Amino acid sequence: MFFDTSIVLLIPAIIISMYAQQKIKSTFAKYSRAFAQSNYTGYDVARMILDRNNLDEVEIEHIPGNLTDHYDPRTKVLRLSDTVYDSKSLAAYGVAAHEVGHAIQHSSQYVPLVVRNTLVPVVSFSSKFVWIIVLLGLFLGYMGLVQIGIVLFLAIVVFQLVTLPVEFDASNRAILELKGLNFLHDEEIINAKKVLNAAALTYVAAALTAISQLIRLIVLSNRRR
Repeated sequence: MFFDTSIVLLIPAIIISMYAQQKIKSTFAKYSRAFAQSNYTGYDVARMILDRNNLDEVEIEHIPGNLTDHYDPRTKVLRLSDTVYDSKSLAAYGVAAHEVGHAIQHSSQYVPLVVRNTLVPVVSFSSKFVWIIVLLGLFLGYMGLVQIGIVLFLAIVVFQLVTLPVEFDASNRAILELKGLNFLHDEEIINAKKVLNAAALTYVAAALTAISQLIRLIVLSNRRR
């Protein structure tokens, strides 16, 4: 009953998501093979940008994986993946600087980041239970449960939308820092931007998917009234 004609509402978002995933993989792979003339590693780039911004308390850890890089505001730890930590590539520079951008946001209490972090517990709960609640409501024909599910899913949509300025701002900060410390020359900056733009597209795709799913839930709810 959940796979009806309303699923066509998801098709554009699914196509964009598939394109975004392919784009980040191919772009990251391409510029992982292009090395910066400054000859620093991703770790070096992250550490120097952190120190330049008086964030010496932020530690950097090496974690396994590819594109698993992230900043943890709870522990003030920046985690860089295998393909970034020791790499001297343009892709590594862009990713390392981007994650430091989140640390700078956290330090300066960047409002969209504060809002996103506040939503994390709600989104964590919603992600676990929203589909159970919706499916149960549809199965029992109890639209009150479906409406609760829609409200829970709305929190996920808001989270995805707030994520966009957070990620775009982190990328802008990354480019400014890479320029400010002369890590990259002009052509290298252009290519590092390509990596960050490809990564940003994945967040846009996630937001579009969440919005499309919310619209579908509303359509399904209205059909059963």
